[in-house]
Amino acid sequence: MSETHERLFEGADWDFQQLQRIHDACQEIAHGELGLETYPNQIEIITAEQMLDAYSSSGMPLFYKHWSFGKRFAHHETFYRKGLMGLAYEIVINSSPCISYLMEENTATMQTLVIAHAAFGHNHFFKNNYLFKQWTDAEGILDYLDFAKGYIASCEDRYGTRAVEMTLDAAHALMSHGIDRYPGKKGLDLRQEEKRSRERREHEQSVFNDLWRTVPTGPAKSAEILNSERRRALLGLPQENILYFLEKTAPRLHPWQRELLRIVRHIAQYFYPQSQTKVMNEGTATYVHYRIMNRLHSQGRLTDGNFLEFLQSHTNVVFQPEFDDQRFSDFNPYALGFAMMQDIERIVTAPDDEDREWFPDIAGRGDVMGVLRDVWANYRDESFVSQFLSPRLIRSWRMFHLHDDPEFSEGIQVDAIHDARGYRRIRRELARQYDVGFIDPNIEVMDVDLAGDRRLMLRHVVVKGAQLNETDARRVLQHLADLWTYDVSLVEVDAKDNVLKEYVISPRAVAIAA
Repeated sequence: MSETHERLFEGADWDFQQLQRIHDACQEIAHGELGLETYPNQIEIITAEQMLDAYSSSGMPLFYKHWSFGKRFAHHETFYRKGLMGLAYEIVINSSPCISYLMEENTATMQTLVIAHAAFGHNHFFKNNYLFKQWTDAEGILDYLDFAKGYIASCEDRYGTRAVEMTLDAAHALMSHGIDRYPGKKGLDLRQEEKRSRERREHEQSVFNDLWRTVPTGPAKSAEILNSERRRALLGLPQENILYFLEKTAPRLHPWQRELLRIVRHIAQYFYPQSQTKVMNEGTATYVHYRIMNRLHSQGRLTDGNFLEFLQSHTNVVFQPEFDDQRFSDFNPYALGFAMMQDIERIVTAPDDEDREWFPDIAGRGDVMGVLRDVWANYRDESFVSQFLSPRLIRSWRMFHLHDDPEFSEGIQVDAIHDARGYRRIRRELARQYDVGFIDPNIEVMDVDLAGDRRLMLRHVVVKGAQLNETDARRVLQHLADLWTYDVSLVEVDAKDNVLKEYVISPRAVAIAA
C-alpha cells in the first residue's frame, strides 16, 4: 500500500493521451487485482447534445428512426437547458467491444471514475452474468442494429414513412410483451439472424398460408375442419410472446411488417436482462469504481484533491433518502447494490455469529473477489436480494414492510420491522419487487376463433388484485387489433379463474396491414 506511481494527471484538465493512461491504470487494477474479465473497451467522448441524443435512442450508437426518439430528445433537452435535470456522466453499451460514452465536460477525475465504473464494472457484469450470456449477443448487436437501421430506412423508401411508422408504433406499444422469458436451446445469434432473414420470411409465409388455408370462407362452419387441439397446436398456444405470435400468424401482415416486428422483438429481448439486474449491475459497477479509485489514490496516482472530488460524486450517487424524506420514492439501486456488495465483503472477511448463521457458505471464506465474482455471474436482482440481504443491513437501513389488504384489515398496517421476526419477511417482500414474474402482467394469447369471426383472445391473470390500467389497456389493445386486423378480446381473471373485467377492441378503419 506504500507504493507510489506517477500521477495520472494534475488538476481538472485532460487530453486523450491522459485518458489512455487512465484506462491502462484502471485495467491494471481491474484485471490484475480484482480478477475481472471484460470485453475490449471502446471509449467515445461526446458532447451534451450527443448525450441527449443517446438518451433518446436507449444509448445505442446505431438505431432506426422513429418519432418517439425525437420526442424524448426534445423533452430531455428542454429540461436540461432549464436546469431541471442533469446528464449522466456516461452511457455504456453491452457490446463487444464494450462502448463507453464519456461527456467531454467531465473533469479528469470524473473521466477516471466513469472509466472504472463503466469500462470495467459494467463491462465485467455484461460479459459474465448468466442472463446476458443467455439472452444477448454482444458480438453481433452492432451489426444487427446496422442491418435494422438500413432495413427500416429501405422500407420507408419503398412502402412510405406513414405505413412504417404505424407498424413501429404498434410494435413499440407491445414491446414489453415481445419477450421470451425462458431460454431456448440456443442463444441469440444476431449475425446469423441477419443472414437468414430473407430465407426465414419466405418459409414463414408458406407456413402462414398453409394455416390460414384451412379457415372457412363460406357460411358453413364445421367444427371438424379445425378442432380446438389442432388449432392451438398449429398456433403454438398459449403464447405469452405476443409480438412473436403476431409475427408468425397475423393474417394480413406483409413480409416486411413481420420483419419489423422481429426487429423490435429482438431489441426488446436484448434489453430484457438489464430490467432484471438494475440493482446488481449498478451495485457491481459502483463497487468496482470504488475499489479502483481507492487503489489509485493509495498508489499515489490520484492527489488528495482529486480523491475528495471523487468521494463527493460517489456520495451523491449512493445517497438514499429516509422513508420520511420528501425525496424518497424508492430504493436507489446504486445505493442498495453498493451497500449489499460491501456487506458481502464484510461477511466474507469479518463475520459475526449472526452472519455465520445466515450465510454459512460464504462467512469467513476470505476470498472477497472470488465470492463477488460468483455472485455477479449467477444471480439476478430478485435472487440476489432474497439470498444476500443481511439482517445487519436491514437494521442499518431501518427497513420495514407495510401491508394493505382490505380482505384482512382496514387501512395500512406495519406488517414487519427490522427485528428477528421481520427479517425474512422484509427480505422476501423486497426481493419480490424485483421479480419480473410478479411485477410484469401475465398476459397470454389463449385462442383464435378461426372458424368464426377470427377474434384473437387473450387472458390476464391478476396477481394480488393488480388489474390493468383501463386507459393504457385499451390503447395497447387498439395497436394489437390493428396488427391482427380482426377483433381482439382480453379477459382479466383472478386466481380462481373468475372474470373481473373484459375488453373487446376492433381494428381501426385505416388498418396497418391494409
